[in-house]
Amino acid sequence: MSYLVGHYNCKLDSKGRLLVPSEFKEQLGSQVEEGFVLRPGLHATCLELYTRKDWDEVQDQLRAAFSQFKAKQEAVLRKYNAGARFVRLDGSGRLQIPKDLIEKGALVKDLVITSVTTKMEIWDKNLYEQSIDELDDEEFFNLLGENIK
Repeated sequence: MSYLVGHYNCKLDSKGRLLVPSEFKEQLGSQVEEGFVLRPGLHATCLELYTRKDWDEVQDQLRAAFSQFKAKQEAVLRKYNAGARFVRLDGSGRLQIPKDLIEKGALVKDLVITSVTTKMEIWDKNLYEQSIDELDDEEFFNLLGENIK
């Protein structure tokens, strides 16, 4: 598996479009043509952007872990997928972000798009900087040491 690498400052235009950095498009190669899935952030006020392949793998994991025949488990599946949208880049390499997702991600104008293992995250720049500062260096190194073997 190949992971995306990068962290870029971007702008959201007045029509809700984000120009995806060419470095990401280059790393994605032919996956760009398959489109993406955009959803509200699971643990933070941001948006998560998955390649179609990575989204399908997440759905496979959910399908293996939860049964649609058990009400509470189906509710988990429903809630996780709530707000997810299939999106494509336009001819200029821009991603049209639906208005409701702009609101859920609290996106204003100055954005950060960053890679996080199997997805990209789209953040309002101020919220991103706040989120990075929430985890102090000591806690960061302790958590990293506990989870990397």
